Amino acid sequence: MARVGFIGLGDMGQVIVPRLLAAGHDVSGWNRSAGKDAALVDAGMTSVASPAEASEGADVVFSIVTDAAAVRAVALGPDSILAGLPESGVYVDMSTISPIASREVNEAFASAGRTMLDGPLSGSPVTVRNGQASVMIGGDREAYERVRPVLLDIGPKVSYLGPAGMAVQTKLSVNLLLMVEVIAFGEAVALAEKGGVEREAVVDAILNSVAASPVLGYRGPFVLEGNMPEKPLADVTLQQKDMTLVLEQGRLLGVPLPLASSANEMMNACRGMGIDRNDFVVAHRAYRKMGGMD
Repeated sequence: MARVGFIGLGDMGQVIVPRLLAAGHDVSGWNRSAGKDAALVDAGMTSVASPAEASEGADVVFSIVTDAAAVRAVALGPDSILAGLPESGVYVDMSTISPIASREVNEAFASAGRTMLDGPLSGSPVTVRNGQASVMIGGDREAYERVRPVLLDIGPKVSYLGPAGMAVQTKLSVNLLLMVEVIAFGEAVALAEKGGVEREAVVDAILNSVAASPVLGYRGPFVLEGNMPEKPLADVTLQQKDMTLVLEQGRLLGVPLPLASSANEMMNACRGMGIDRNDFVVAHRAYRKMGGMD
């Protein structure tokens, strides 16, 4: 079993760390804000005082934090992962950030004689708990092979995408598709409702059709009355952060992204209507308002 450092004990850390513990790994964890480690400590995690301490003697260190600034802070700042990671260790950043930012951190690790992989996770707390999450890896192939057994304890689907930055590049494409699909679902449901179909009936029909998918399977029912979770899997602001990265990649690479742009506009509509604290499937509610149903 491996010695694992884990940085970022938010919603995803809360479900990933228990899987690592259940697999028998020795996990030391740290979070930027206090108060999120109690349940994980009860489950067997060791709480430490800094990313450097979590990284000391570790075989692999994971981070999953909000954005590139947070990645740089925990990876390269004072008392950072880089300060504690042994030469034999591997740092895997699971955050969704731009490929440019990820490569910059990778280069800083390489300059210090250390190894970093970009390893974004595709899934939600629901899919991680159910053992259905997937991990994509970019960076040194030999380092990937070394940590692959630990990655498989997080989720059963692990893919190597190529050199540094290729995994986060792919993750942005996955998130583009996911967001467009969920927004289109809200549009489709609202159209059927305006035509007189009961919402429960059209949702059931979609989820039993060829258009069904895993993400619609667990998110689709949120649009039914009383089903929107108080704690969203990903609220409008969080999902729009990823879409902003997608649109910036389109600009940098000269790739038109009309569907991503339209989906992002629906996130703007949700924010303008003041419903953005909900899971981003709430775009269905925005469609209803714009269609004169609310």
